[in-house]
Amino acid sequence: MPRLARTHTVVAPDLRGLGLSEKTRGGYDKQTIADDIDALIKQMGAKTAVVVGHDMGGKVAYILGLSHPKSVSKLVLVDCMLPGTENMDPAKGGMWHYGFHMAADFPEFLTQGREREYIAAQMSQWLHRKDAISEETINEYASHYATPGGMTAGFNYYRALREDAKRAATLADQKLPMPVLTISGRYGVSDKLFQALRPQANDITGVIAEHSGHFVPEEEADFFVKVLDQFLSR
Repeated sequence: MPRLARTHTVVAPDLRGLGLSEKTRGGYDKQTIADDIDALIKQMGAKTAVVVGHDMGGKVAYILGLSHPKSVSKLVLVDCMLPGTENMDPAKGGMWHYGFHMAADFPEFLTQGREREYIAAQMSQWLHRKDAISEETINEYASHYATPGGMTAGFNYYRALREDAKRAATLADQKLPMPVLTISGRYGVSDKLFQALRPQANDITGVIAEHSGHFVPEEEADFFVKVLDQFLSR
């Protein structure tokens, strides 16, 4: 962020329920979160913004680009899967955590008092470069998730995935009118994101961070900033 802020105005909002934002009881479907971001863009007095989204934020950015296209000048999705395209079946090579996070009450019960340990283990699993995220950073994340309702808010992003898939299906025939960039880790989603997005984007560029897992901005910071800068200067 500091490097990009030398030449751009950079805003990194805590999404609904995360960080210092209010932990609401509902509204964790990606359309509602996209509406939040659209309202933020307008509140800041901007007509449009370049929107960069990673993981769950990428799902939000995708829905935002389709449902509020006039607010998005360029769209960047980073190592995520489009709603409805996730492989949630571990028996077929999918990720086990989807079902666990989507279950009612059990994930809160089993992670209570061990939020830091759980978050650190999750990050380690998804990192290719295991030293890319510092202990200080993990502590910062954990300090917020360990607050009352913090883990529930995080799990609610997963619990909304069925609703997100239904919403995405209603938008499947729409095109993304803005330039689109996908950045994925070779050991993350690789080219799956780019291939899934191609039918909906007329102007799309896809790049792979060859030495990265899921956390491309942290694992390959120089590559990430270079690619993003090139895209923004087009």
